[in-house]
Amino acid sequence: MEIKNICCIGAGYVGGPTMAIISYKCPNIQVEVVDNNEDRVNQWNSENFDNLPIYEPGLAKIVKKCRGKNLYFSTSVENSIRKADMIFISVNTPTKKKGIGAGMASDLKWVEACARLVANYAEGHTIVVEKSTIPVRTAEVIKSILEGSDHSTNKIKNSTYEVLSNPEFLAEGTAINDLLYPDRVLIGGENEKAIMSLSNIYSNWVPKEKIIHTNIWSSELAKLTANAFLAQRISSINSVGALCEATGADVREVARAIGSDSRIGSKFLNAGPGFGGSCFKKDILNLVYLSRYFGLPEVADFWEGVVKLNSWHQHRISKLVVQKLFGTVTGKKILILGFAFKANTNDTRESASIKICKDLIEEGALLFIHDPKVSSKQIKADLQIDEDIYLKSKSESQITHAEGGWCAIETITSSIDNADAIVILTEWKEYFDIDWETIATKMRRPAWIFDARSVLKDENISNFGLNFWRVGDGSKNNISNLLEN
Repeated sequence: MEIKNICCIGAGYVGGPTMAIISYKCPNIQVEVVDNNEDRVNQWNSENFDNLPIYEPGLAKIVKKCRGKNLYFSTSVENSIRKADMIFISVNTPTKKKGIGAGMASDLKWVEACARLVANYAEGHTIVVEKSTIPVRTAEVIKSILEGSDHSTNKIKNSTYEVLSNPEFLAEGTAINDLLYPDRVLIGGENEKAIMSLSNIYSNWVPKEKIIHTNIWSSELAKLTANAFLAQRISSINSVGALCEATGADVREVARAIGSDSRIGSKFLNAGPGFGGSCFKKDILNLVYLSRYFGLPEVADFWEGVVKLNSWHQHRISKLVVQKLFGTVTGKKILILGFAFKANTNDTRESASIKICKDLIEEGALLFIHDPKVSSKQIKADLQIDEDIYLKSKSESQITHAEGGWCAIETITSSIDNADAIVILTEWKEYFDIDWETIATKMRRPAWIFDARSVLKDENISNFGLNFWRVGDGSKNNISNLLEN
C-alpha cells in the first residue's frame, strides 16, 4: 500500500518531532499533525520559530523547511482522519490517578478516544500505528474498537483497518538526532503488507538492517523494557554514588572503570539527581502493575525498587543541602540552576528539580530558580506554589525574615547577592563556565555550591573560598573520621 497522506493525532513531544522528520525525509507524503489544543497548534504555526511548543535542537529548522509544503498543524481532526492512509496515535498515556491500578497502570482514555475517532471518520483501508508508550496488548483494545464500531457505517464507508506498533525510542534533547540516525526502528504487527508500508517510509533514510519486524506484543513490551533498563542503570549508579560519598570513593572513577567493560558499556553511568521525563517512571510502574496482574510479585518488587531508590535519592540531595547549611535553610537564599529534567529540552515532567525544590521550600528556603528554557508559568504549575513576584525586589532584611518561597530569575548574577548556596540540577552548558571568582565575592559566607550533575571542577570552586559538594564524590572525606564512625 502506497502511503500518500499521514495523520498524526497528538502534537506533543513525540508526534511533533517525528512527523517533522517524516515530512522532511518523505517530500512526496502529505503529513498533518492534529490536536484539540488550539493554543499548541497555534504555537506550531507561529511565524516566530523560537515559539514552538517544544524545544529540541534542530527542530525549528526542519519545521521551517517543511511547514506549509507537506507538513501541516491543525485542529481539524475529523477531516485529517478522513484523508489519511496511515494514522499515528501519539497522545499522552498518563498513570491512572484513581480506580483499578491507580498509581501504576496507564490511563488509556486518550488512546481509546483516538481509536473511536478513527472508527467514526476513517474511510477506505487505514493503517493505524501506535506511537504512544502503552502497555502490552493495547493493540487489542484499538483493534476491538475499530472492528466493533458500527458495522453498517463501516460498510457504507468501505472501511478496513490494520493496527501496528511502532514505539518511539527518543531521548529529549537529542530527539532530532535520534530520529535521523536511530539505533533501530521497531515495527510490530500481524499483516506483512501493513508492516512493509510503514517500513518503506522509514527506509527513505534508515538502513534496512536497522528496521526490525516483530509480532505486535513483543514490540509493545520492548518499549517498556527499554525504558526500565535505562532507568535501572540510573538508579544503580546513583546508589553506588551514595556509597562513594560515604567511603571516600569517586563515582566518576568507578563508572569509568566498570564502563570500560564491553559487557556493561559506558552509557547511562553518570551520577545525577535521578531520572525524570515523561516515560521512565510511568513505564516502570506500568511494568510493575503488569507483573502483579500476571502473578509475578517478585518481578514487580524488583522493578518497583528502581523507582523507590530514585525518589529516595532526590530527597537525599535536598536533605544534604539542609545539613550542610547548619541544619536549617529557613529564610536562606538558594539559587537553583536548572528546572528541566535534562538539558536541551523545556520538558519538566517528573524532573528531579520539582521534588528537591518542594523539599527546600517546605524547609523554609527562598529559592531563586533559573532555567534558560522553562517559563515561570511552568515552574508554578509543577511546584503548585505561587511565585513570590516580590521576592527578588525585597531588601535583605525582609528576605531573611521570609520563610519558604520561590521566584524565577533571568540571569544568575542579578540575584546572587548574599546567596547562601547554589544548587545545579540541570546540565545546561551555560552552567559549565560560570565566573566563580565574581560569584564568590557576592555570596554570603560560608557559602556552598552543590553540583548534582558533575559539571564543575573542584579547583574552580574551592580556589575562591567556596564549599563544594559534588554528587558521588567522597574523595575529600577524612578516612580516619569514616573509620571512627
